[in-house]
Amino acid sequence: MYSMTKISTKYDFLIIGAGLFGAAFARLATDTGKKCLVVDRRDHIAGNCFTESIEEINVHRYGAHIFHTNDDEVWDFINRFAEFNNYINSPVADFHGEHYNLPFNMNTFHQMWGVNTAEEARAVIEKQRDDFILKKTNGHPEQFTPSNLEEQAISLVGRDIYEKLVKGYTEKQWGRSCEELPSFIIKRLPVRFVYDNNYFDAKYQGIPVGGYTKLVGKMLDEIEVRLGIDYLDPKVRAELEPQAGKIIYTGAIDEYYGYRLGALQYRSVRFETETLNQKDFQGNAVVNYTDRETPWTRIIEHKWFEFGRDENGKDIPGTVISREYSSEWKPGDEPYYPVNDEKNNALYADYVELAAKEEKVIFGGRLGQYRYYDMDQVIRSAMDMVEKLR
Repeated sequence: MYSMTKISTKYDFLIIGAGLFGAAFARLATDTGKKCLVVDRRDHIAGNCFTESIEEINVHRYGAHIFHTNDDEVWDFINRFAEFNNYINSPVADFHGEHYNLPFNMNTFHQMWGVNTAEEARAVIEKQRDDFILKKTNGHPEQFTPSNLEEQAISLVGRDIYEKLVKGYTEKQWGRSCEELPSFIIKRLPVRFVYDNNYFDAKYQGIPVGGYTKLVGKMLDEIEVRLGIDYLDPKVRAELEPQAGKIIYTGAIDEYYGYRLGALQYRSVRFETETLNQKDFQGNAVVNYTDRETPWTRIIEHKWFEFGRDENGKDIPGTVISREYSSEWKPGDEPYYPVNDEKNNALYADYVELAAKEEKVIFGGRLGQYRYYDMDQVIRSAMDMVEKLR
């Protein structure tokens, strides 16, 4: 496992953050013969994919993390450190007690409208879309281009699905009206005209057996790691900075600069986790609550990521659930989702100009680069950075 020995030697890389990007970078750089030191201000490794054992269940403390990728090289790399089960992400949507399969597919369309064929489903969606566009353009559909999330969503799946399965959930998640949100957000949601509840269109998918903390621990094997170290503390920074040739900073870029140009906006998430003395709470790992009135966005039942069994294959008698509440980020909260609108992207570009003047510091990961990354994209980004710095 990782070590936490005293700093006493020179390092090629000082890596700020023991999350997935920092750990992957450290492993890859070490494999090329470089010496790395990883520090993190938290008391644990693995960043937001950290899992902790509660009642023999690997609980995802910072929200559900399901690994999926089409990248063969990334898949080969991550499998060096863990065996993956064959978990398939198939969330369920709850709208005032009505249940629908996700992602939007023929099961969803049948549940919504009673249709049985792709032709029938397309006809319903096209009728709802055309009616909306005609009204929106006063009878000139050729003039229509989706300008916000609402218009994009109705163009993709019609008004019924938008109203029941998109609008409330999205407005809770982002804290904004769908008419205020950019259209690109909804493009990440798959729409399929086949009976397929697999959310991710990926060649490889699963959860690491034993949890992500165990995986990242193996990734950091024989690499020096120090926890509870806040690099932004001036005394700590003054001590550590001279000891490395390059610094890989994976924290928030605006925080690194003391928010001198202003704070970038994020959405944050608050979790309420309960241990329950019952075998099953909802029968699925992920249930999204898509009405506006329910205060939480979803409930995670962690045991079902590993099929309700422990590492030895034994059924787990209890269960652990986490309700997720979305909120506007403020300093002191954990930043989760960057608000990549025009204003924030322009501010980030100004921070990039500052970063370009740094001689030793390189920014990486979702916070350092102010973008949403899936886990495989995090690893690919670390691979590319290591290769660039060789």
